Amino acid sequence: MTTLRDIARLRIVAQRIAGPGFGTATDTVRWLTAVQAQDFPGARSSVALRSGADGHVSLLDALNTGAVVRSWPMRGTLHLVAAEDLPWMLALTGARTLSSAAARHRRLGIDDGVVEHARTVARSALDEGALAQPDLMQAWEAAGIATADQRGRHLLWTLALTGDVCLGPVADGKQHVVLVDRWIPRPRRLDPEDAVAEWALRYFRSHGPATLDDFVWWTKLTVRQARAGLAQASEHLDRISVNGVDYYLDPGTPALLEQHRGRVRGTSLLPGFDEFVLGYRDRTAAIDPAFLERLCPGGNGMFSPTVVDDGRIVGTWKRGRGPAVEARPFTTFTARAEKALQVPRPVR
Repeated sequence: MTTLRDIARLRIVAQRIAGPGFGTATDTVRWLTAVQAQDFPGARSSVALRSGADGHVSLLDALNTGAVVRSWPMRGTLHLVAAEDLPWMLALTGARTLSSAAARHRRLGIDDGVVEHARTVARSALDEGALAQPDLMQAWEAAGIATADQRGRHLLWTLALTGDVCLGPVADGKQHVVLVDRWIPRPRRLDPEDAVAEWALRYFRSHGPATLDDFVWWTKLTVRQARAGLAQASEHLDRISVNGVDYYLDPGTPALLEQHRGRVRGTSLLPGFDEFVLGYRDRTAAIDPAFLERLCPGGNGMFSPTVVDDGRIVGTWKRGRGPAVEARPFTTFTARAEKALQVPRPVR
C-alpha cells in the first residue's frame, strides 16, 4: 500500500535529486520543464545538483549560448526553461498572467501606448546585442519613459510576457536582457492542445507522483486546460491513489526508486525555492504540516534551504564559515542525518 512517505521518495528520484542525474544543465532543465528562478543563485544550485560534477559551469554555458533562458512563463515568477520551449509556454500563459496585473498597471500609468513605446525603444536598444537591466532602464528614461517605483520592472515583465524579451547571457553574475526572436532562432511552435498535453506529460514524468491540483497550481493553467492536457497524457502515465487522492507519475519511477533506494534514504541539502518544494501545491507528502510555516517564515515569499532525510524535509540550513553548514532540525535529526551534516560539503 502506497503512503505519503512513498510519494515523497518517488518524487526524489523523479526529480533526479537521487538516482541517475543528467550530463548537462540543459538536459536537467528540459526534464523539469521549468525551474523556479526568482532566486538566481539558488536556481543555479538546484539545476547543478542534478547535473553532474560540472553542473554550475554547464548551466552558465547553457545560458551564454542560448540553450537555456530565464523568463516569466508561469505563475508570474521567474523560471529557467529550455529556450525552445519559452514561446509555446508564453502562448498559453502570457495573456492571462498580464491580465492579472491590469489594476497595478493602471496605477502605474502603464497603458497600451506606453507598452508600445517601451517595446520600440527596447527593440532598438537591444538590436545590437544584450544589455544589462540598468542600461535598458536608462534607454527608456532617455526616451521619456519613467522607470521609477517599479514601473521599469513592470515594463520589462510585460515585454517578457508578450514574448519580446527574455533574460539570457550572464556577465558579472547578472543576466542580461535579449530579444527573443534574436536569441531563440529555432523556437518550437505547438498547437495549444498539443502544448498543454506535452506540458502535462513532462510535468508528471519529472515531478510525479503529483495531482491534477498540483499541476494547475504549478502552471496556473485553467482547470479545464489542465484536465484536457492530463486526459491526453494519461495513456503514458501510471496512476496511484493515496487516501482517496489520485497521483500521476511516469511508469518507470517506481523501478527507479527500487534501484536507488539507498541514495533516497540519505540526506540531501536543497537550496531555497527548489522544485522539491515549489513543484507542488500540496507539500505535506514531504513535510509535516506543523512545520510548513518554517519553509517560508512569515509568508515573506522567501523559501529557506531545506534538509531532506529519506524523502522528508526535516529542517533548514544555511552557510556557515567557509564550507561549513549550519543546520536546524524541526525536532531532532536522525543519526544518519547528523553524521552526514557533520561533514562540511558544499551544494554543487
